[in-house]
Amino acid sequence: MNGSPHEKGCTYTALTEVAKTLNEEGIDTEIFWIGKKPLTGCTACKSCTKTGRCAFNDRANDFLDIAKGADGFIFGSPVHYASATGAITSFMDCVFYSDLLGGRQSFYLKPAATVISARRAGTTTTFDQLNKYFTLSEMPVISSRYWNMVHGAKPEDVKKDLEGLQIMRVLARNMAWFLKCKEAGMKAGVPLPVKEERMSTNFIRE
Repeated sequence: MNGSPHEKGCTYTALTEVAKTLNEEGIDTEIFWIGKKPLTGCTACKSCTKTGRCAFNDRANDFLDIAKGADGFIFGSPVHYASATGAITSFMDCVFYSDLLGGRQSFYLKPAATVISARRAGTTTTFDQLNKYFTLSEMPVISSRYWNMVHGAKPEDVKKDLEGLQIMRVLARNMAWFLKCKEAGMKAGVPLPVKEERMSTNFIRE
């Protein structure tokens, strides 16, 4: 998922390196771009509990329509002021909240990873920010041999970041290995974890 306002910029360049390696491992890929149009953040209206979709019909709903059919996810974002872009933050708030309250379970136990692109700094804070969506959704987080980031002000710069590109390839191979292991486990009859009813404890009580 390309969360950059630039369709084929630095984030896209990193994601294509991941996609190319996944394809070599026999894994089909699709890059979903969130586009440039404004995205409304989640307003907690909870209409998604009835419809399974966000009340604001934008790219978040487009993504939800295809997420159920995916086996794994990689979310990419550039760095804006040491954090993920406002667009991808609004997008992911709506996607994950609508999926949870709507009972879709599009992300449950599906592997996920974050890819970050920056000219210079702010990558690790953005990396931490986006990974929190995965751990809240019971998604195994796939790692590489370093934090998943590339550096450069333009795609040509990213292509010169040899370590960054290698990190993308290692990430892809680790993702492919996990997907194959999960598929083998399912075929062998390994059951999914027992699910408990969700509990919520408020810190302030009457």
